[in-house]
Amino acid sequence: MPALWIAHVTVTDEEAYAKYAKLAGPAIAAHGGSFIARGGRFVQLEGKERPRNVVARFPDVETAEKCYHSDAYQEALSHARGASERELLIVETSD
Repeated sequence: MPALWIAHVTVTDEEAYAKYAKLAGPAIAAHGGSFIARGGRFVQLEGKERPRNVVARFPDVETAEKCYHSDAYQEALSHARGASERELLIVETSD
């Protein structure tokens, strides 16, 4: 079943985070991921608000998790650490 990769982000260093974004997109695409939402308008109803929210669709949970642990994504992530506060989860869809 398809899966969604959902990230809630507060960027604290725009320059470093831009390096993350430049590398993360190709790493996600290489694992069959495609962006559904990327920093668009949102309404926070509960929980901690993060100004940047990203949703990517993957073929399944396992592929999304492999993407996260891949060398390419970990290289991208090295630029986000210290440049953002984030939560990231993978959730299987019902379709």
